[in-house]
Amino acid sequence: MPTTRATTQDRSAVRILLRLWPYVRPVRIRLFTAASVAIVASCTGLVIPLVLKWMVDGPVAGRDPAGVWLGALYLLLLGVAEALLFGLRRWLVARPLSHVEAEMRAALYRRLQRLPVSFHDRWASGQLLSRATTDLMLLRMFLAFPLTFLLVNGVTIAVGVVIMLMQDWVLGLVVLGPAVPVLWTCVIFERRYAEAARRAQDQVGDLTTVVEESVLGIRIIKGFGRHRSQARAFRELADTLRGTELHKARLLSVIWGVIVTLPEVAIGAALVLGAVRVADGDLSAGTLVAFLSTALALRWPVDSIGFLLAMSQEAATATERYFEVMDEEPEDPAADGRAAVRTPGGGAGLRFEDVRFRYPDAPPGSPPVLDGIDLHIRPGESMALVGATGSGKTTLTALVPRLHEVTSGRITLDGVDITALSRAELRGKVAVAFEEPTLFSAGVGENVLMGAPDGAGEAELGRALAIAQAEFAHALPQGTATQVGEQGLSLSGGQRQRLALARAVVGRPEFLVLDDPLSALDVHTEAAVEAALRRVLADTTALIVAHRPSTVLLADRVALLSGGRIAAVGTHQELLRGNPEYAHLMSGEEAGEREDHR
Repeated sequence: MPTTRATTQDRSAVRILLRLWPYVRPVRIRLFTAASVAIVASCTGLVIPLVLKWMVDGPVAGRDPAGVWLGALYLLLLGVAEALLFGLRRWLVARPLSHVEAEMRAALYRRLQRLPVSFHDRWASGQLLSRATTDLMLLRMFLAFPLTFLLVNGVTIAVGVVIMLMQDWVLGLVVLGPAVPVLWTCVIFERRYAEAARRAQDQVGDLTTVVEESVLGIRIIKGFGRHRSQARAFRELADTLRGTELHKARLLSVIWGVIVTLPEVAIGAALVLGAVRVADGDLSAGTLVAFLSTALALRWPVDSIGFLLAMSQEAATATERYFEVMDEEPEDPAADGRAAVRTPGGGAGLRFEDVRFRYPDAPPGSPPVLDGIDLHIRPGESMALVGATGSGKTTLTALVPRLHEVTSGRITLDGVDITALSRAELRGKVAVAFEEPTLFSAGVGENVLMGAPDGAGEAELGRALAIAQAEFAHALPQGTATQVGEQGLSLSGGQRQRLALARAVVGRPEFLVLDDPLSALDVHTEAAVEAALRRVLADTTALIVAHRPSTVLLADRVALLSGGRIAAVGTHQELLRGNPEYAHLMSGEEAGEREDHR
């Protein structure tokens, strides 16, 4: 996985959060309406101190019971109005925010599907999963509460300060005294909390990766008795995350202590000074009550600053992590729109022309994995690809469906450069079966028919299962509708490989790329699958990675891959007689097979 720990130097939370605007824009009217309603509700609460001033200086001072009851009615109506307005705000934001979260999650999933295989090779799945779940939850919470109340509380504090200064400017200046140290504390807190929030959310991704890998690899963990070491690794990560969360809590407690303590001291000082002035006759009791009531009404907007800033920083970090994925370059969209034109001299069948490939993250100066590959597989021909472990066989086969892009050179299908075909068209022509078969948490039939065009049915499914000798699927508890479980781990390795092979042939592809498709089969099943495959290979052009002579014999010709180059091409017998490296590879396999059969 790449280093995702982003620096917070010169980092603007506002600039980062503004990137959410394209997702928020469709629901902006409702969100702005909700914010306006919240502002009105909050300012309604500031009218209450003015009513109290009128009551104290009027009906209370004049001993007018009717006036007191009227004032009480005003206070009740203002309280009910404030509550109803806040309830309306909550109702206004619920539906649009769930829409924003759903759209962002769908956009992230679409981007993950379009990102190249090299991206997924670098990134841990747990980091991606945490971005699609935890980070988007934080963003929804931010849009629902902090985003609105940073604005609402800001307006409320500004209106409240004006009201206090209008009541008495001397007391107003006393209450405003802590503003400078509070703002300075907020600036320091924001920077430090941003660093801690980023570190915590990355650690959540690491922890998610460990949990996911432990669940998927539970058979290995139990088989080797490694549950204690795995638990220890998990506990270490969990303790690290706990330490980061405690650091966040300490930062939050510091700012909360400053934000709560200094204004409270200022209000206490204003109370003492105001009481003295009332006693001296310089200030009415109603004015002092209204002033103090306004100051106390501003306690929540002021006290919540630390909490809102913390949530905003976590949302900015979540946004940053979300767009780290969204900003990754997807598979070249320009290559998906060009017309597929037959190029002169391309030749029919499958051809590799001076193909070179180097992984994008390979160290500078390192040799390419494939270097100057020239290979021609004629129409209807089957070519076996043989080479030592690590020679680049799997990488070469991955270039055909463009799971990786060639560094230089080109690959043509029937004379058409594969980069001139849309990926959908290319992958409709080329079917693949990998050495490590991947099955999804779905029915057997669904897994197999993933390789067929839309509309394929039972006839195509039955044919593919027969070719792959996978009729065992019909004997499963619910037949081909049986759920195979995550990664297909409820099936044996041979069963998974046969279903993967069925998925490759179900769509009757023009070109077939098989990466050691028979490695997990027993001898008898292998023979039956080979017999069926010969019939399929007679009608298609195929490239087959082979490790065993029995698989090599399925092909018309053999290509030997050595040192990233095609070292020799010929029939099995020709290479066996004339190429020592090939003879050595095949003799090793044959010796291994004889040993296995004893």
